[in-house]
Amino acid sequence: MAALGGVRWVTRALVAAPNPRAWRSLCTSAVAQAASRSQGEDVRVEGAFPVTMLPGDGVGPELMHAVKEVFKAASVPVEFQEHHLSEVQNMASEEKLEQVLSSMKENKVAIIGKIHTPMEYKGELASYDMRLRRKLDLFANVVHVKSLPGYKTRHNNLDLVIIREQTEGEYSSLEHESARGVIECLKIVTRTKSQRIAKFAFDYATKKGRGKVTAVHKANIMKLGDGLFLQCCEEVAELYPKIKFETMIIDNCCMQLVQNPYQFDVLVMPNLYGNIIDNLAAGLVGGAGVVPGESYSAEYAVFETGARHPFAQAVGRNIANPTAMLLSASNMLRHLNLEHHSNTIADAVKKVIKVGKILSWNLSSLIEGQPLLNLFSKLLPKYTGKPQAGMGLYPTSCQATTPRGRGKASNVADLESWSLCWAQGITQTPGLAITPIGEACTAPRICTVDAGYLARLVRLPA
Repeated sequence: MAALGGVRWVTRALVAAPNPRAWRSLCTSAVAQAASRSQGEDVRVEGAFPVTMLPGDGVGPELMHAVKEVFKAASVPVEFQEHHLSEVQNMASEEKLEQVLSSMKENKVAIIGKIHTPMEYKGELASYDMRLRRKLDLFANVVHVKSLPGYKTRHNNLDLVIIREQTEGEYSSLEHESARGVIECLKIVTRTKSQRIAKFAFDYATKKGRGKVTAVHKANIMKLGDGLFLQCCEEVAELYPKIKFETMIIDNCCMQLVQNPYQFDVLVMPNLYGNIIDNLAAGLVGGAGVVPGESYSAEYAVFETGARHPFAQAVGRNIANPTAMLLSASNMLRHLNLEHHSNTIADAVKKVIKVGKILSWNLSSLIEGQPLLNLFSKLLPKYTGKPQAGMGLYPTSCQATTPRGRGKASNVADLESWSLCWAQGITQTPGLAITPIGEACTAPRICTVDAGYLARLVRLPA
């Protein structure tokens, strides 16, 4: 991948719900350059803030690369201490787990990717991811589900928070075979931890100026377990008279989220329900790639994506969406009291999303036997200051308008020629307009994309 102005161009894309053929793309280098141009400085301390980084599995390493590129361009005073812990890559052991724990206990703050748990029916019940969270007592998982301008979804202007207890419940790893063919799985609910997560939810609502907390449960069936959780929430609610409190059964909550999500503000729930609701709510605003998350204990803060998916099928294809991880990184900076850097990165991400608009082309088309990735990002002059050079990847059924005239990209030579022509600034006015055959291009657009396999062919000037 060619470097541009000292910043490596990292292009990612996502599928915007509900239309799977409506693609959006996000160029993290555009975010990085926008962030680097922002004015103002945080009050620097001597040296950088140390932060533990776990890339995790699947597209995690690619997302972490995007974070590091953006931080570098924005001169963020953070030093990452990178560790690798993976059960699927044979990089998990007690020694590695202890190294990660030691780093996190020293730094108090971490940013992590998804540590994937293999689908097995034997072996250790508790995964390394679960053991890590338990040893750090990361009891509260917070997922802020908020609509982002630029992503067209069925529900717009959503803004709700899901708070999940994640140290007990169905994920207690207490299973056994009581008789041949009979498995018992224990769900653990304690008063202490139920009160703790309820208080966390109400404290969060108070601090963030939110007006309502909804406790999600299944106490009508699990009368003792969820009944205790619900009772604890009701007791804590009495201490916060200014915050409205209501309860809702989990199955009804799922329906209400799809039908009328605007009725919710802060939701608090046990472990398994939170895992399900996190993913459901993420789908309301664009998918797993756009929702940031974080986990807290009394001492530690861990920042991650809100819906935890390794997205292994996307590895190496440059289609993983970095939005959620970049917003999580922004939240991490706010936690470190680096308000300026946090706001700069979050604002830049949102601007790129807002101006980026991609049309869906024929995804079955091929160039030299490779599947097309029609992942373009529009960099508007009013945002970036001037058109930026990048790599172009154009489908065979595509027409382009340049000062040299109109033509059709039919081979790699044409692609390379057009990319270099554009990179050298020939097409800076009015820009390079890419239009599928038979469709009108509504506005000139400058398309940048990681060409992947074309990277070795198209080398652009820095």
